[in-house]
Amino acid sequence: MRAVLQRVSQASVAVDGQVIGEIGKGVMVLFGMLGTDDDKTIEYMLDKVVNLRIFEDENGKMNLSLLDIDGELLIVPNFTLYGDARKGRRPGYSGGAAPDVASVLFEKLCAKAKSMPIKKVATGQFQADMKVALINDGPVTLLLDSEKLF
Repeated sequence: MRAVLQRVSQASVAVDGQVIGEIGKGVMVLFGMLGTDDDKTIEYMLDKVVNLRIFEDENGKMNLSLLDIDGELLIVPNFTLYGDARKGRRPGYSGGAAPDVASVLFEKLCAKAKSMPIKKVATGQFQADMKVALINDGPVTLLLDSEKLF
């Protein structure tokens, strides 16, 4: 599983011109799935997302997590995170999970996030043409990969 995590002051996702999910201060995460991802992968990635100390404390040091600040979470599916652009000019997308597998993983990821002590969890829509709007705070942007160290 791959994720692009962004600290935001607000974020929203819309489908067909209608906002389907929005948050205030917190984290917006784009998630891409692999066919080999499982419940353990979901647990690992969500644990990272909610516990990374990327919010500033009273001294201006990034020392607080999403849970510490009672922040909100927006989860957006994004198969292009497994795009391969090493050859040619058009990325290939065969590296990620097949849509039927990825949709189940995405639903499990969202359900697990909603069971956690997070103030608000909002989600995008799997296989939809989404418009994501956000105000990146910092900016603070991190890449997470359950199979690699960056």
